[in-house]
Amino acid sequence: MEPILTTLDIISDPICPWCYIGKAKLDRALEAAPDHPFEIQWRPFQLNPDMPAEGMDRREYLEWKFGGREGAIRIYGEIAKKAEETGLDIAFEKIKRTPNTLNAHRLIRWAQIEEKQSQVVSQLFRRYFREGQDISDIDVLVDVATAVGMDGDLIRRLLEGDSDLAETIAEDKKAREMGVQGVPCFIIGASYAVQGAQNTDTWAGIIAEIVEKSKT
Repeated sequence: MEPILTTLDIISDPICPWCYIGKAKLDRALEAAPDHPFEIQWRPFQLNPDMPAEGMDRREYLEWKFGGREGAIRIYGEIAKKAEETGLDIAFEKIKRTPNTLNAHRLIRWAQIEEKQSQVVSQLFRRYFREGQDISDIDVLVDVATAVGMDGDLIRRLLEGDSDLAETIAEDKKAREMGVQGVPCFIIGASYAVQGAQNTDTWAGIIAEIVEKSKT
């Protein structure tokens, strides 16, 4: 008998550090349960939907976002501590600009067709948080696509046009209309929402519960 799959929609933004942390914790639970029931799809949410296309100086952005330098230091100190506890290396000092992520979300959308979404998302997180790359830059996004086995030339042509631009924006808007105000947000079975970077043990429990229910 084929296993009954449960949708897991992950609403996320590749410049969100909590999304990076949340993915790492989820991935460990999935690795521990290779026969997990999830059919995963990554959904767009822009932390900064009004961000200029060229992005913004990171220091300026953080001080604007968190009400000054002290607020930014406090918030990101907490994030750095949690990332370290999760075993993630975040090189905040390498990040010079906060990018507009609309094109990154378009790439994630196209990666679904080739079942490479998780690989693309992992690449985007690594390049932004560990290498400080500008993930709004088309060359960077093409390189991400090529690294996971997608057609780089095709992706470049798509990114240079407006393919799926309106659809990506509409999907972001839909998430907000559903009440999503922050990410990561995980929608299980199109009905049950889990907000925030959950611990691996929490995911293990959710997976075990779904598997048990599927047996009955």
